[in-house]
Amino acid sequence: MRMNGKIALVTGGSRGLGKVMVDAFAAEGAHVVIASRKIDECAALAQQIREKYDRTTLPVACNVSDWAQCDSLVEKVYGELGRVDVLVNNAGMSVPYPSLDEVGEALWDKVLGVNLKGPFRLTAAIGTRMAAGDGGSIINISSMAAIRPEPEFLPYAAAKAGLNTLTEGFAKAFAPKVRVNTIQCGAFRTDISRAWSSDVEAELAAGAALGRIGEPAEIAAAALYFASDASSFSTGAMLRLDGASCTVQAKSLVMVRDSFRGV
Repeated sequence: MRMNGKIALVTGGSRGLGKVMVDAFAAEGAHVVIASRKIDECAALAQQIREKYDRTTLPVACNVSDWAQCDSLVEKVYGELGRVDVLVNNAGMSVPYPSLDEVGEALWDKVLGVNLKGPFRLTAAIGTRMAAGDGGSIINISSMAAIRPEPEFLPYAAAKAGLNTLTEGFAKAFAPKVRVNTIQCGAFRTDISRAWSSDVEAELAAGAALGRIGEPAEIAAAALYFASDASSFSTGAMLRLDGASCTVQAKSLVMVRDSFRGV
C-alpha cells in the first residue's frame, strides 16, 4: 500500500495508459481523480474502482487544452477532496495531416494545447499548492518522439519536447517539497493498440531491443515509483520506457498516431 490515503489526479485517465495508472494507484491505496473529455467513460471507471478497491473516486470532464477548464478542474478537486498528492499529466493526442505544409494553425494549436499548454497550467496551479502545503509528486507522460522526432508526428514531438523542458524547470521551481519527473513512453499494449494491425505491432516489436512492445503493468510500475516515496531523491528525471526502440517505417508511425488521436 505505497500510496495509502494519497489523492492522485490522472488526466486522460479513462482509457489507455491513464486507466492503467488509475487502477494501479487505487490498488496501492490511493483515492483517484479521473479526468478526461468524456465524462461517461470517467464515471464508468470511477464506479469500477469504487467497487473493486473501495476508494474515493472523482470523475471530472476536462479538456486540458482549455485554460479555464484546467482551472475549473483544480478548483473542483481541491473543493471536494482538499488536496492533490500526485498529479499525472497523461492526456495526449496527435492529429493526422497529409504533409507538413498543410499543418494548419488550428491543428497546431490543438496538439500543443493538449500536450503542452494543459500540463503547464495544471502543473503550475497544483504544484504551487503542493509546494505551499505538504508537497507531492508530479509525473509527466512524454514520448520517445520528443527525442526522435519523425515528420508524421512533428507537432506532437515538439509538444512532448516542450513537456520534457517543463519537467526540469518545474522540478527546480517547486523543490524541495515537490518532485517533478517524466516517463518517456514507447509503444504499449493498451486498448488503443487494438487499432494496430498485426504487421504494425510486429514492426514496432522488431524495432525494440527487447523485441516486443510494453505491457500495461510496466507503465504502472514506473508510475508507482515516481508517485511513491521510493523515488524520494528523484526530481527533474526522465525515464525512458520504450524497450530501447529505434526508428520504424512511416506507415507504422501513421497507424500509431491515428490510433490515439483525441485521447
